[in-house]
Amino acid sequence: MSFFNDLQIQSANARQQLFEAPIFEMVNKGEVTLELYIAFLTQAYHHVKHTVPLLMAAGAKLPEEKEWLRTAIAEYIEEELGHQEWILNDIAACGGDKEAVRCGLPSIHTELMVSFAYDMIGRVNPLGFFGMVHVLEGTSITTADKSADAIQQALTLPNKAFSYLRSHGSLDQEHVKFFEGLMDRISEPTEQALIIHAAKRFYYLYGNVFRGLTGGPIPCTV
Repeated sequence: MSFFNDLQIQSANARQQLFEAPIFEMVNKGEVTLELYIAFLTQAYHHVKHTVPLLMAAGAKLPEEKEWLRTAIAEYIEEELGHQEWILNDIAACGGDKEAVRCGLPSIHTELMVSFAYDMIGRVNPLGFFGMVHVLEGTSITTADKSADAIQQALTLPNKAFSYLRSHGSLDQEHVKFFEGLMDRISEPTEQALIIHAAKRFYYLYGNVFRGLTGGPIPCTV
């Protein structure tokens, strides 16, 4: 079995708890509000703005034998530049105050997820950051386009309010194929175990970000 497929299987339970966050059912039933959509975009901004700095930090910490992976990170960086501004523009298209969001603070759940990512890179091993990549991109291709359609239908918002969700739904499909190829080059068992561990933790933390939007209960374990 390829490592990517093993990663998918090993993290399946953690992935399922993320999708059990109440907001997903609310979106599917057309019960989402404008305030809730802006709240989602706000938290997205506060973690997406760290994507490029995190990629840079991970690339800088990789050892020389992982130069091929550093090259891949450089490609990620080029594609991820400026995506946080897309989110702010979506907020403005919804009638929200994007500058207030820019200057505001993240929720505790978003802050903890981002902090764990920096800690994983700086204290543990930069390879663990790819657990976060797996979670964020995998979640996007599973839900982004479908959620955008449901939210737009419920709220009758213009197309320009969905640049982040719709772009990431299609863009991340390409990224996941690219990511799969990278992961299948990771053959050291301890490195594979680290990435699986990190993915499970990031699913838990990202699930808490979604639960925090609606005040849903936070599970004790992942």
